[in-house]
Amino acid sequence: MQASATLLQERRLGETLRRDRWWAAPLSVALGLALFGGYATWAIFQGTNYFADPYLSPFYSPCLSSSCPGEVRLLGFDWWRFSPAVLIMWVILGFRGTCYYYRKAYYRAYFIDPPACAVGEHRGHRYQGETAFPLILQNSHRYFILPSLIILGFLWYDTLRAFLFSDGFGIGVGTLILLVNVVLLSGYAFGCHSLRHLAGGGVDCFSCARFGGARYRLWRGVSFLNRKHALWAWVSLIVVCLTDLYVRLVASGVVSDPRIL
Repeated sequence: MQASATLLQERRLGETLRRDRWWAAPLSVALGLALFGGYATWAIFQGTNYFADPYLSPFYSPCLSSSCPGEVRLLGFDWWRFSPAVLIMWVILGFRGTCYYYRKAYYRAYFIDPPACAVGEHRGHRYQGETAFPLILQNSHRYFILPSLIILGFLWYDTLRAFLFSDGFGIGVGTLILLVNVVLLSGYAFGCHSLRHLAGGGVDCFSCARFGGARYRLWRGVSFLNRKHALWAWVSLIVVCLTDLYVRLVASGVVSDPRIL
């Protein structure tokens, strides 16, 4: 075992005995995060074409600036002169950026640390993980879960509002897109590792703990979603960007929103 560890430390960056295309996974992650992360960043700073009644882009909910349309304005901060999405998006970026899955994904894709299992890395024996600055700040993930769930609640409200058109109850293509989006975001958020720890972490005996039965059921539910956390993370990221794009195209008049009902 010691000889194997020594051999691994002596490997240069990318050196490995593996014969498969181990580089395909980190490369695809790097391209995917660059594409969808880049679009999200662009959309957040636009500050226009984010509302097409009754659809509000998920990047702009809740809308806290005085520049927000009255139908969706929650608070009118007159002092804010930039895109209203910036006021709340730091929560989402903090939540996703410190997510356990995303950390693994972009460490391998961008920092090449480690690039893949049994592949040489550039840190070797000097690797300190997340025990030193700045990566120790990743522990803030547990503090982002509560504000993220609050924002998720507003997204559910926006989805329910998407059924209310000027002529009454209805369903449009945008309604269904917003509904799919919020379901996927919920699957990602409620499968969070931090939420799983809050439900069952530190409990050796659920039947001996206060509210043990409820905590056990919650822990099982979160654990069920957590099994596919990587899938939830990717699908929700892609769909939330496509949802913003659809609202943006409708708001700018590029496409019309077909009514189903």
